[in-house]
Amino acid sequence: MNIDELYQTIILDHYREKHHSGLRNPYDTEVHHVNPSCGDELTLRVHLDGDTVSDISYEAEGCSISQASTSVMTDLLIGNSVDHAMELHDQFLEMMQSQGKIEPDEEVFEDAIAFAGVSKFPARVKCALLGWSALRDAALQAQAKENS
Repeated sequence: MNIDELYQTIILDHYREKHHSGLRNPYDTEVHHVNPSCGDELTLRVHLDGDTVSDISYEAEGCSISQASTSVMTDLLIGNSVDHAMELHDQFLEMMQSQGKIEPDEEVFEDAIAFAGVSKFPARVKCALLGWSALRDAALQAQAKENS
């Protein structure tokens, strides 16, 4: 099995067995994001415990890439600090905008390395970023609520 086939397998596995799918309570913020270029939709909830992302839940409709990327993201971010989540968001965004020129660190990205290949296809980048953009939006809103 070559690396591209492995990456496709990871994406399909997360699409078939979506981790943390299904909206849950309690939550601090709920956001709804849409990718107008392909019709993917995502409703995402974030629950913080202080500065820790204690839960992320979501309902999604759309392609395998957007749903798998959201599933992978939840695994990476639940239990970590909001600062870590924002840092990983920025690194993922940089990787997705690199057109395949950035080789991600497997230790940091775990299954998210599968999306390095997606970055070579500009039409699919927005799909992979949908969940990450929603998470960033929701986490910032939740922090603002907590600080007000």
